[in-house]
Amino acid sequence: MQSRAIQWELGLSIFLCGGNNLCANQFGYVEDFLPQAMFRHRLGDLTSSGQPAYVSHARRRLVSFGGTLMLMPPRRKVLLFSCLFAALTALGTGVVGIAANSATEAPAGFNTPSFNGAASINNGLVEPPGDTFARDQEVYEENETVADGLGPVYNATSCVNCHQNPNSGAASQITELRVGHNDANGNFVNPTILINDGKDTITGRSIVNDRAIGPQAQEHIPATENIRTLRAALNTLGDGFVEAIDDSTLIAIAAEQPQLTGGRVHGEVVMAPIFEAPGQTRVGRFGWKDQHSSLLSFIADAYLNEMGITNRLRPTEVTQVLNTTTGINDQPDELGLADIDHFAQFVRGTMVPPRDTALAATPAALAGQRLFGQVGCNACHMEAITTAPAGTVIDGGMFTVPEALGDKVIHPFSDYLLHDIGTGDGIVQVGPQDTANKLRTAPLWGLRMKARFMHDLGSLSLENAIARHDGEAHDAAESFRGLSPAEREALITFLKTL
Repeated sequence: MQSRAIQWELGLSIFLCGGNNLCANQFGYVEDFLPQAMFRHRLGDLTSSGQPAYVSHARRRLVSFGGTLMLMPPRRKVLLFSCLFAALTALGTGVVGIAANSATEAPAGFNTPSFNGAASINNGLVEPPGDTFARDQEVYEENETVADGLGPVYNATSCVNCHQNPNSGAASQITELRVGHNDANGNFVNPTILINDGKDTITGRSIVNDRAIGPQAQEHIPATENIRTLRAALNTLGDGFVEAIDDSTLIAIAAEQPQLTGGRVHGEVVMAPIFEAPGQTRVGRFGWKDQHSSLLSFIADAYLNEMGITNRLRPTEVTQVLNTTTGINDQPDELGLADIDHFAQFVRGTMVPPRDTALAATPAALAGQRLFGQVGCNACHMEAITTAPAGTVIDGGMFTVPEALGDKVIHPFSDYLLHDIGTGDGIVQVGPQDTANKLRTAPLWGLRMKARFMHDLGSLSLENAIARHDGEAHDAAESFRGLSPAEREALITFLKTL
């Protein structure tokens, strides 16, 4: 773990040695905050060459975190945040753009028009022999039938049913239902769901499907399952870049958060199983509970639990009631690719959600971005993360980061960690019992395409979504409430650019 001194060294080098000394007249405040010897020694080393100090590959991923956050006592926080965000605005790509000069921005765009794959543009990812991005999208949008293996219980007939606004692969207004109960020791237990007039049950999972191919398979929740919650379908655009984030980056973020926030924020890392590499785990990043670490695992699980389609990684039917198929439903095509392979190829090939650049350039949005940092929102909603280099082997040895995804700067406004912000749903999946009331930090990219917010889509305004934040986010929410009306409006304007 890097010391606080190293974090200051990295952070201060960004705007002292980056050629944009916007805050020189204010560094007396920084000097007053830091121990004098450290201040003079560190800055002397950093400024002697007139260039930023060399930052190793591992450390530069901390720069985007440490440089962006740099939370500190209230007596200096607002001033230094103002200074930092002024520097980031002037530098364009911000911290990562300087410290990780070999990295480039990930391509952004809503470039997967639904049911028009011929017009879609991928992020440069090379397709398997014979495959095309358009074909991957077509498979992603296909409606499954009972003959294909749909059901017996399911939520949707295709991926695009739940991931489509404004283009295929994005988020939607769809929610899923999860339930369970606590045992005598207060530990979460998956439910026993009744079907077929109580003659059969479904166990071993927290999700309850809304639909069935016949009345005998329709799921019904017993009164004993008194933990109940809705969860929004998630955006998958740009998730190939999220998969390409190195485990060490997320682990380092979690390790540094308590130090940089005075213990107020402390994201939790969850190790999730990799279905395609049995017995191996990786840092979770997909799903509201970080229950998956690879896209193929995430997709295979959804194909079974959202559509009822068995596949090579999830080969067992949820129930045999009304089941009309045998064996694994998802079989390889003439290219040797199963549906789950096409799904994964499609998601890995998507660009990241773009910002509204015209609105982002307005004075109100720029002021709002500074305020976003000042109130502490970026402690969890981190602005920039850099993916692992091309050639890095991930997912238990089953996937190698390609050129299109490696060494790319992304702006998800998330740390992909679990936090307790007072809105937890009580459900435990792959994590320990302490994750019951924790949820993954919602990535804010693509936010402007949503009319309902939070994990349950229960907030109908951004102001209400912020007001619901508590727990680890209590101070940030309180700071937002303490802003003037004009400042709050500016911060909301910034959010509408995402």
